[in-house]
Amino acid sequence: MEAVLVVNADLGPLHRVTVQHAIRMLCRRVAEIHEAEPDQVIGVFPMPRVVRLVRYVVTRWRFGAGPAWSRAGVLRRDGGCCAYCGGPASTIDHILPRSRGGRNTWRNTTAACYGCNQRKGDLTPAEAGMPLRSEPVIPGWASLAGR
Repeated sequence: MEAVLVVNADLGPLHRVTVQHAIRMLCRRVAEIHEAEPDQVIGVFPMPRVVRLVRYVVTRWRFGAGPAWSRAGVLRRDGGCCAYCGGPASTIDHILPRSRGGRNTWRNTTAACYGCNQRKGDLTPAEAGMPLRSEPVIPGWASLAGR
């Protein structure tokens, strides 16, 4: 079975759900059919392609500053590659060390292999003579979801 697109009350796309989930939404009257498959029905409902929510759902969180920082997120953002040597990363490294006031933020952390992380220690990349292969960025929701 195909996925059904769920749109907000203002017709902004939200996500996709299964046909069964869409039918449950119709039964609970939280959504109504916006577009349906011609000549196909499920019980009393036409086979939905697109369902529209009856009430507007606020989605500001999707368009905010991005996902919250996490160790797993940093490793995923960097593709599991060390920012210093390019090898497989198993730890994260603070560019400005925590001992010097560095915080757990997307722009201050990067993926690193154990050896590079130990070699860099409590130094900045410039002090350790270990330049970053790429600057850390704040990822978007889609990049962390693996799309």
